[in-house]
Amino acid sequence: MSKAKENVFDISLFRRLMTFIRPYQTIFIISFITVIGLSIFGAARPYVLQQAIDNNIASRDFDGFMFYIGIMMVLLIFEVVCNLLFIYYASWLGQSVVRDIRVKLFNRILKFKMKYYDKSSVGLLITRTVTDMERIADIFGQGLFMIFSDLLKMMVVGVVMFYMNWRLGLIVICTLPIVIFATKIFQRFMKRAFEEVRTEVAKLNSFVQERVTGMKILQLFTREHIEYKNFKAINERHKKAWLKTVWYNSIFFPVAEFLSSITLGLVVWIGGMSVVFNQVATVGDLTAFIMMIPMMFRPLNQIANKFNTLQMGMVAADRVFKVLDTEAHIVDSGTLVAGHFKGEVQFKDIHFSYVPGEEVLKGLSLNIKAGDTVAIVGATGAGKSTMINILNRFYTLDSGEITIDGTNISAFSLESLRQQIAVVLQEVFLFADTILNNITLNDDSISEEQVIAAAKKIGVHEFIMKLPNGYHYNVKERGVMLSSGQRQLISFLRAYVTDPSILILDEATSSVDSYSEQLIQEATDRITKGRTSIVIAHRLATVKKADMIVVMDAGKIVEQGTHKELLRKKDGYYKNLYEVQFLKEEVA
Repeated sequence: MSKAKENVFDISLFRRLMTFIRPYQTIFIISFITVIGLSIFGAARPYVLQQAIDNNIASRDFDGFMFYIGIMMVLLIFEVVCNLLFIYYASWLGQSVVRDIRVKLFNRILKFKMKYYDKSSVGLLITRTVTDMERIADIFGQGLFMIFSDLLKMMVVGVVMFYMNWRLGLIVICTLPIVIFATKIFQRFMKRAFEEVRTEVAKLNSFVQERVTGMKILQLFTREHIEYKNFKAINERHKKAWLKTVWYNSIFFPVAEFLSSITLGLVVWIGGMSVVFNQVATVGDLTAFIMMIPMMFRPLNQIANKFNTLQMGMVAADRVFKVLDTEAHIVDSGTLVAGHFKGEVQFKDIHFSYVPGEEVLKGLSLNIKAGDTVAIVGATGAGKSTMINILNRFYTLDSGEITIDGTNISAFSLESLRQQIAVVLQEVFLFADTILNNITLNDDSISEEQVIAAAKKIGVHEFIMKLPNGYHYNVKERGVMLSSGQRQLISFLRAYVTDPSILILDEATSSVDSYSEQLIQEATDRITKGRTSIVIAHRLATVKKADMIVVMDAGKIVEQGTHKELLRKKDGYYKNLYEVQFLKEEVA
């Protein structure tokens, strides 16, 4: 295990976490003051009781006794008020800090490039954004301030003990080093245990999220029994990780309670003997010490318990900060704001690889004229979709240059560049929201009237109006209430309403029925008119109408030309592809 993980408490990590408190310094100070009040008022009550017993009960002074009772009531009220303020403000502070960290984390996640998501588990990111954040909130609500409060209470109680009767105080202090040593060992083992728990929780979340998302596949291939066994194994590891924490607790707390009882017994025995023989202790001393011993030892137990909370929060913070520190975003150093492009696109000697040393695009060069419709065809893995990914700057080039209207795309800000490029993917993702919001993506600049007008132009208004509530129909998670063809039409309309300079159709009609395909083909004719369009082709009709067809194989362009030009090439790649695939489709 690394040295960092062996440390019981990471000071640098804690300092970084505390920087998020700066906007809430006033609340932090209030919480800090209430903690001090809890310690002082709590420790003062036994001393007041000792004074009442020795000074008033023994002499049967009723008025004096009631005076001390009044003081105890005031102290108790102050303690209750401090406790109320502490619970509220400490929790408020924790939730405010977590809100800020969560916003910062989500903003960071939004800007990660696609390569990060290719390698990262969705369940893990959900754990970081949701579950781990709650553990961080507990640092303030249940961990940090409570530990400080307990330590301060122990110090105050210790001072009061020695002030009242240093001989009885020594009895209490003698057993404290043993408890403190046991607490330190306990903390070290608990940190390791909680790291294991967080790892298993992330794995469990990831497993469940993926299986629920892919439930249709599991049932289609009758994998229920196998996945049930896999889940039991993962859940068993999760249980064992938690049982380690239970085991450590079951050892520590009985030991701490035993030492507290031994100390209390010694004080009662020795103090009682002193009272009987009228030596160094009074009845008031004995009564006060009986009250203070739990106040001395219970905080130690609470410190250990709250340290568990603190450790879980620190482990969670460490994992969250690792995501925040991940340098996986596309460098957005562009200063130009992309306006409406004419649409001339050039790929100049592009080399690109998802995995270092395994090139996907190998010296690709292509010139697309403004306003042209270019179809890209080729076998699976030829690099067609990769061209779209790098044009949108989802990935960083190994070498080469892509320009639009003669300007390198890296010179434009990412946001303005992507606003001018609309993409319709083969796999449509719809949110659990209305059709209108799925089309506009909650962009206030696009009105419902504009959406309806666009839908009428491309011929999908009628199908939407047949749905319950029309444009306000909730399609549920991933659009399960719609057919694949309907989802594709919604995706097409989503691209259309943005009025892009460049339109990209990534096999957008490959999974739709004939009726939906006809609607999309009609819409394609309208939307591509006078606009640069790149079509990763799947159906014959789109290929035939293209101004230029680019044929790719193994990351290179092997042919390009019009449909008729390519068919005239003897033993040409496109001609063979047409005869094998497209001709069969045309005959059918």
